[in-house]
Amino acid sequence: MIKKIKRKLAKTSGKKKFSSSKNMYVLDTSVLIERVVSKQIKKGKLRGKIIVPNAVLAELEHQANLNQETGYIGLDELSELNNLAKTKKVVIEFQGQRPVTGQIKHAKLGEIDAIVRDVAMKNKAELITADYVQAKSAEASGISVIFIKIRKLRKTLSIEKFFSRDVMSLHLKEGAFPYGKKGMPGSWKLTKLGNKKFTKETLKKISKEIIEKARAVANAFIEISRPGLTIIQYGQLRIVLVKPPLSDGIEITISRPLKKFDLNHYHLNVKMLKRIEKARGIIIAGEPGAGKSTFVQALAEFYAEKGFIVKTVESPRDLQLPEKITQYSKSFASSADIHDILFLSRPDYIIFDEMRDTPDFNLYTDLRLAGSECIGVLHSASPIDAIQRFIGRLEVGMIPSILDTIIYVAAGKISKVLTLNLKVKVPTGMHEADLVRPVIEVKDFDEEKLLYEIYKYGEETVIVETGAKARKGQGKELTEAEIQENRKNIILRGQGEYSLFINNRHLANIYVNGEKRLNKKSKLGRIILKALISHKKLELRPL
Repeated sequence: MIKKIKRKLAKTSGKKKFSSSKNMYVLDTSVLIERVVSKQIKKGKLRGKIIVPNAVLAELEHQANLNQETGYIGLDELSELNNLAKTKKVVIEFQGQRPVTGQIKHAKLGEIDAIVRDVAMKNKAELITADYVQAKSAEASGISVIFIKIRKLRKTLSIEKFFSRDVMSLHLKEGAFPYGKKGMPGSWKLTKLGNKKFTKETLKKISKEIIEKARAVANAFIEISRPGLTIIQYGQLRIVLVKPPLSDGIEITISRPLKKFDLNHYHLNVKMLKRIEKARGIIIAGEPGAGKSTFVQALAEFYAEKGFIVKTVESPRDLQLPEKITQYSKSFASSADIHDILFLSRPDYIIFDEMRDTPDFNLYTDLRLAGSECIGVLHSASPIDAIQRFIGRLEVGMIPSILDTIIYVAAGKISKVLTLNLKVKVPTGMHEADLVRPVIEVKDFDEEKLLYEIYKYGEETVIVETGAKARKGQGKELTEAEIQENRKNIILRGQGEYSLFINNRHLANIYVNGEKRLNKKSKLGRIILKALISHKKLELRPL
């Protein structure tokens, strides 16, 4: 028969006293990280014997060894409890088995929690926890529980004093002065914000303060926690904590949005607004700090106000959006989980902020091929480079089915809009009918002018700038003849003996056995390269 469970709910700022006929308590990891037990002892609300399972100590040590702030916070709380024990307010005792490596590794699956419950049951003590699942599991096992429900309040961080109205981001580094970016996206200046260098100890205290308050406020959460790296969303602040060995010293970077605009701020014409509503695969591109996130926030709200269901996929979740727009985190789910959620919930528009690696591009591609309207955000140095990032990840012919519009943002404004369309044609500059192939035409949206062509030539994917000299580093540029160029060589393809003509003028006879490479620094290589750059007609005529 399960004995009657004694439940006690206590808030960190509440007036209820801890009480037990035995005055014996067992602490788990969560309550140590929240640092509420020492506060209750100091207030005289908790007396008696406190048992700390060795499994809890091992878990905190493991977190600290991985440079996770929660481990240090929990160990500091244990030190404080030992100091209080010296005043004879409480008695501290460590009990229980020390977990094996596998149990620590699977702590999130409940291995450590189970050991803690065993210690509480063995001692017939009350379990104090701030973990709701642990509290329910203990109750189900017949253990008396004191559940600490944390009241979440907005708390100001000490470093927020550096944020004047025009500070976009704050940069703190061990052994360096504090710096901040002042201004607006695309127009900012790195400014020294203080005359005192930050020490290692000071940055450690700031890091602990951030972690503690992030766990105690309503609008904050730890997005990513890895060895040497913690990323926190604290209201509108995105905080990145980096520690050795990942970095050469403790570094704290805090960024915030200065302003929030609606789509009217960008003064889009009717044609552009229709394109935004009609386009099914949009990429918002630009350099870091150019204003991409600000624009995509305005775009998300535009769709929502039109009566569409909008969802976002982010890491971290730092877009400032209304409650009706659901924001998913890539940090807490796999691409497969996100994929299933989005297909089952059927949003009208999906915002993908931001696309960094191949799994991100694969997820975006899969959602687009399934018919979802997607808006992706990625870093690129120029509008055409945004398309370049898809080449190598996709077959060329698939690209226009995945993305049809590139919106390039610079200095907080839309500087260029490109559209993509697939045609079967002879590429510009070629004349022979048998050279027809699928060609992606990249046009300027406003002027409807052809800017680039993308197509396969042999085994290579090439981007050719039409009507002007092709951009350096853009790929392999081609002429109508079987002649190619890479970084070091001129490549001739064919089989047999040929006469090489430039603008119908005979230059040389060359034998080609499948492929012949000429170094660009050779005499013939320099002549052919000069002809390619000048867009002269090159031909390999069989002898």
